[in-house]
Amino acid sequence: MVEEFVLAATGFAVLLGLIAIRAPVGLSMLIVGMGGYVHILDWTALGNYLKTTPYHLFANYTLSVIPLFILMGALAERGGLARDLFAAANALLGRRPGGMAMGVIGACACFGAVCGSSVATTATFGRAALPELRRYNYDPGFSTGTIAVGGTLGILIPPSVILVVYAISTEQNIAKLFMAALIPGLLATFLYIVAIAIMVRFKPELGPPGEAPSAAEKREAFLNVIPVLLIAFVVVGGIYGGIFTPTESAAVGCIATLAVGVLRGTLKTRHVRDSLFATAETTAMIFVILLGAEVFNAFLALSQAPDLLAVWITEQDFPPYGVLVILLVAYIILGAVMDELAMILLTLPVFFPVITALDFGLTTEETAIWFGILVLVVVGIGLTAPPIGLNVFVISGLAKDVPIASTYRGVLPFIGMDVIRLVVLVLFPGLSLWLVRALS
Repeated sequence: MVEEFVLAATGFAVLLGLIAIRAPVGLSMLIVGMGGYVHILDWTALGNYLKTTPYHLFANYTLSVIPLFILMGALAERGGLARDLFAAANALLGRRPGGMAMGVIGACACFGAVCGSSVATTATFGRAALPELRRYNYDPGFSTGTIAVGGTLGILIPPSVILVVYAISTEQNIAKLFMAALIPGLLATFLYIVAIAIMVRFKPELGPPGEAPSAAEKREAFLNVIPVLLIAFVVVGGIYGGIFTPTESAAVGCIATLAVGVLRGTLKTRHVRDSLFATAETTAMIFVILLGAEVFNAFLALSQAPDLLAVWITEQDFPPYGVLVILLVAYIILGAVMDELAMILLTLPVFFPVITALDFGLTTEETAIWFGILVLVVVGIGLTAPPIGLNVFVISGLAKDVPIASTYRGVLPFIGMDVIRLVVLVLFPGLSLWLVRALS
């Protein structure tokens, strides 16, 4: 047993070393996985494995949902749907203290239903909302922090590319994971708005009230947002209602988003071309990471370290919730220094067998779904937590005049709300599983 753990630990150490020197994550996992595979077996076995594995991996029909959701988000971003959402949310809440920031959170939640990417959501609202927040003298760090945190709703509100990857990696039902993510995502939206209300209550200068829009401006804003809400309803409601599979829903969402943009004249030929190129680049990056993770996971499986670790933890009779807390803390630490997709694919082969071997009073499928939502929450924390919160870097790239330290100070109260939400979801698994049980 010691030998297996030493081999697996060496593989992880080499992998983290490669990542630390800025080697591409997918390539790093591929190299280490191949090296470990050859060490345990031989070059012939590796060649036989690589002859078929990439084809079977990428020929998986379920994977087609990833480029479709990415394309839908790219079209929505370039078609101006985010601006419409922010305008409607601002018309509803903007005249309140901190109301425009609340509008950013609400608009990000709605945009998440047609995007599925935290980085895209952050970048989109950085362009759509930041100029307005500045125009009304919102505190710069508070503004950028709000947008960075709002961007995490892009993966919390279904559909979510991260959840799709989790479902494929753990062989879970994508639709059920989307169902489970809805209530935690709405809870995040509510707690973020509460955080803004508390902050402006004690520091009104953070978010001065805006001007009250006229009745005509309100009417125009709400009319413009109807197509976006319809797309979100069709995409998410179609999955929940069993009308579409996730892949079919993503395809319908792409067509609807394209049609709305073209009919309104906001999507030109160059925008569609740029969306296709952006989708191809992002999809290629994800697929390379998936291939690297598949080979690295094969190495870990041959070492038997994950299964032996799960058996060892079960034999020690550790409290299940104690083990869960340790794993979630590890995710938060890793999420602060690693890309979220790589982190999930790197850790699931070790963490997932451990979790499913523990007794939480749930079925194995319910435990897998619940753990997936908890992972999604801690990934969201990692996207904004120092020292390497990816969303913070994205918004800092758009707001170059705002020191990154100010943005990190701006996200801290929201991270506090994230921790509260995580504790609630750990203590009450039914919040994540209620919709799954009701609709299954």
